[in-house]
Amino acid sequence: QVQLVESGGGLVQAGGSLRLSCAASGRTVSRYATGWFRQAPGKERELIAAISVNGGTTYYAASAKGRFTISRDNAKMTVYLQIDSLSPEDTAVYYCAVRTGSYSGSVYFIQSEQYNTWGQGTQVTVSS
Repeated sequence: QVQLVESGGGLVQAGGSLRLSCAASGRTVSRYATGWFRQAPGKERELIAAISVNGGTTYYAASAKGRFTISRDNAKMTVYLQIDSLSPEDTAVYYCAVRTGSYSGSVYFIQSEQYNTWGQGTQVTVSS
């Protein structure tokens, strides 16, 4: 069974940057397409970015283009989300998720229902 652990969140001033990490225990996250989601207080969870198993294909939500970068280092068995130019509107719990199973290494998933394993989340708080 895969268990995901996010890290890298924290309190940061507006304009700063953070790099979130997603690692897996049990089985390596390198085997699975991965998505980063966030949920702000009082709002629904939303997809930020997704990446294929081989890292060659990525997807960004319209609101994420330009400031967010998803990447993976399969040798380190970790998927990252780089967030630049943080603003208070980025304050949220950030989750990574994977879809376990067998599928093409070049696909990614953009619907939360397509993911079957979730981490506990890491809090990102941006002060103005």
